[in-house]
Parts: sequence; C-alpha cells; structure tokens
Amino acid sequence: MLASAIAAYETATHNHHLAAGRLVAGSEGGVPVFDYRPGTTGHYYSSTTIKQRIVLHFTAGYLGGDLSTLTKPTTQVSVSFVIGRNGNIYRLFPSEKWSYHTGPGTIGGNPTISKSSIGIEISNIGYLQPAGAWLWNAYGDKYCKPSDTAYYQTLAGPFRGEATYASFTAGQYTATRALLTALCTKHAIPRTFLPVASRYLPFASPAGGQGYRGICSHVNYRPSGKWDIGPAFNWGAI
Repeated sequence: MLASAIAAYETATHNHHLAAGRLVAGSEGGVPVFDYRPGTTGHYYSSTTIKQRIVLHFTAGYLGGDLSTLTKPTTQVSVSFVIGRNGNIYRLFPSEKWSYHTGPGTIGGNPTISKSSIGIEISNIGYLQPAGAWLWNAYGDKYCKPSDTAYYQTLAGPFRGEATYASFTAGQYTATRALLTALCTKHAIPRTFLPVASRYLPFASPAGGQGYRGICSHVNYRPSGKWDIGPAFNWGAI
C-alpha cells in the first residue's frame, strides 16, 4: 500500500468495523479508546497479572491486518492496544490481562515477560528498502518515492542492518504519550525510560530483562529478528 493512501484506508477500516458493531467507544484512565470486539476472546488469557513494564512495538503492517492478526482466536499472540496512524487507540483486551507478545528467544522468557508487561503496537510498516524510483516495504510493495520525505526517515547509520524506516505520525505520538501516562498511573509502573546509550540494546541477562520496571521496546528483549521500535522512533515526543 502506498503511504499516501493509508489515511483514507484507516478511515474506511474504522468505519467498517464501527458499522459492523465491532468497535465500542471506551476509556483507559480517561484516555479515549475503541474496544475492538471481533466476536471471540481466544487471543488473550483471562487471568489477571501484575504489570512491571510497558513494551512498545510496531506492527510491520496496516491497521486492518493489524487488528485481525492480533485477534486470532487460537494463537494467544496479541497486545492490549494498537495505535493507528490517525491516532485512534484500539483496545484488544484489558490491560490487566495478558497474551504472548515478545516471542521466542525473549530475554527473560516469553511467558514471564509477556505476563508481566503491557504490549502496545503502533501501526507502522517498519523498515523500507530503496530500489529504483521507489522505497519498498519488507513485503515487496511500493511504499513511497524518495522525494516523499514526510513518509520515511533515514538514519545516520543502519540499525540491525536497515537504515530507512517508515515515519510515525504526530497523532501516534500524542496518543502514545497519553496512553503511557494512563497505564503507568493505573498499574504503578514508573514512567521512566532506558538511558539513550542502552535504549536499543538487548538486556544483558535474563535477570536484567525480568527486573526492568518502566517503558522499553521489543528490541530490548529480542537480540535479533526484530527492529521495533527502533531509533527512527522519536522518544522525545513521548
């Protein structure tokens, strides 16, 4: 999908789910959210767990696919929240519940970290690769032209082998900032971040991963195979 088409696509996706009765307006600590109700609850576990941290991800996809992929009724691979490029927040299950979201090879163990973390996915296609007159996403689709600088960011040097990433939107930063404040207050999670020098590094040990309290991202728990949320994300905006 071309970056220029995403805004209209998200509006159409939202309106489609709204008309089908799958979206219900709600609130998370005073922050407006839309409860996404696909008709099943098998994408998460109903047990309540104590939360120590919030883990930020990007979806490497587009909103419609993000919502359907993260609510498959038999996989229990999901997150509590997805933030669309237009700034809408979609709640897939209550923040006190849990689902697997850090994956195989998680430093500290996928079950342990997933149970004790709140996952937030920000809808974003991830890294891009230049070829010819276009920048292409990881699925081999055209995303934008090099002249469309509002849609991507090129790093000074590559991060995990990739230097060009799709941009996040102002609406996403605003929504993420508000949601983090609400969740940290609700769950008594410190609203703190890793130091810049270690913000994109994996935790040095399982104990380090399990003991961290605050806000971090997927790359801190996965030494390879993941790029989210990466240095193209403007931490200063949240």
